[in-house]
Amino acid sequence: MKRKGLRFYAKIYCKILAQDLKSKMSYRADFIISTIGMIFTNISGFISFWILFRNFTSINGWGYYEMLFLYGFSLISLTPVQCFFDNNWSLRQNVYTGDFIKYCFRPINMFFYYQSEVFDIKGLGQLAFGLVTLIYSWIKIGLGFTPLMLLKITVFLITASLIMIALQNAAAATCFWIQNSFYVLDLAYRFRDYAKYPITIFSPVFRFIFTFLMPIAFIAYYPSLVILRPDKVPLLSWLSPVFGIVFFWISYRIWMHGAKNYSGTGS
Repeated sequence: MKRKGLRFYAKIYCKILAQDLKSKMSYRADFIISTIGMIFTNISGFISFWILFRNFTSINGWGYYEMLFLYGFSLISLTPVQCFFDNNWSLRQNVYTGDFIKYCFRPINMFFYYQSEVFDIKGLGQLAFGLVTLIYSWIKIGLGFTPLMLLKITVFLITASLIMIALQNAAAATCFWIQNSFYVLDLAYRFRDYAKYPITIFSPVFRFIFTFLMPIAFIAYYPSLVILRPDKVPLLSWLSPVFGIVFFWISYRIWMHGAKNYSGTGS
């Protein structure tokens, strides 16, 4: 069978995306309510920072605007997993009802086909809020702006996104082997809340966990150091793009391994 290229998948994705958006627009009230909920969730996070820093001028050497930078950076980096990989939350149900079997017989990559069926447009609101927060903190810190800095932040935002996508892919894929896998996925999702904090505020044990076992430190902390503190960039920050690609590839292989060995209800 002839191997399908990028143009083929881009064309298929656009068609699937159009159908998904049409179905969502038919329930406009649900879309509006959920979007408002997403906005208020992000606003509450912003308010929590403001309340915290009314009592503390800094936390372990990190000032208010630097922490706000991490918060905005994490929101932007989490947007791709919110928009493009939200269907992972339905994987467990599709596996146990047997509906996932339909993806096994289509002449197209199963991972691509499954993930492309859902686009969570609410994530665009999160992206906008993250951009405003990042730009605001950027100006307040006085970082300046150059084409090189734009290139750096683009690369490291992509890197951070790959880490979170990898965590969710691997956690969702456990449903192929674990019956109560929802708790694994939910745990991975909840850990993202810690991504907006510098790992230096945690104990050495949690620093190790958040760096090597549950690598959420690569979602905002390590990538942000390249912009925030260019004179003191640790090696792990420069290695972030490598880790992002490797973790994503591993999670993809785990997901595909489970999908290819799926044999229907009760597998």
